[in-house]
Amino acid sequence: MKIKNNIIALSLMAVSGLAFSSLAIASPDAYRIDNAHSFANWTIRHVASKTSGTFSDVTGKLMLDKDHLANSSVEAKINVLSVNTSNAKRDEHIQKDEYLDAAKFSEMTFVSTKVEAKNNTEGVLTGNFTMHGVTKTISFPFKVLGFGSDPWGGYRTGIEAHTMLKASDYGFGWALKVGAPVGDDIEVTLLIEGVKLPPEPPIK
Repeated sequence: MKIKNNIIALSLMAVSGLAFSSLAIASPDAYRIDNAHSFANWTIRHVASKTSGTFSDVTGKLMLDKDHLANSSVEAKINVLSVNTSNAKRDEHIQKDEYLDAAKFSEMTFVSTKVEAKNNTEGVLTGNFTMHGVTKTISFPFKVLGFGSDPWGGYRTGIEAHTMLKASDYGFGWALKVGAPVGDDIEVTLLIEGVKLPPEPPIK
């Protein structure tokens, strides 16, 4: 009887261990980037001051693990043609080959390769960023702003991130000209809102 009880106890411990392991390695939640509420804002020197604008068409997917942020990942695309500086004539100008060359390079992409978590809401995101046909590995800090239900029955999260890019690193030569009115350093603020996707059905 003692041997039988020991076997039962070991079996229960094994089942409990498996259950605990499945919770510990739970998959991150998937969120679709809501391009109606997501923005890639930028600021750049103009002559003796600064000018700013945004790319308003940001799409992609977040895989977010609230409890283990390092398990998270991001894939995002930015439509270069969505640039908006609150001046239609200027928007048209900077889309030309003199600046963004949007007709030839209409998309920027970012695919994360690593997340270093400081805590459950902050970390450093590393990944491959492609702009103007050039791909470079970049790292930048980010913060999870929170989670909440929306008025349409969905569930959302918000992410804020900041980085600095050099236009010349991506083949843009406007700042390298003598007396160039536009600078080389681009300050970027990413404001991303994600809508939680339903779980994928199990593979049969």
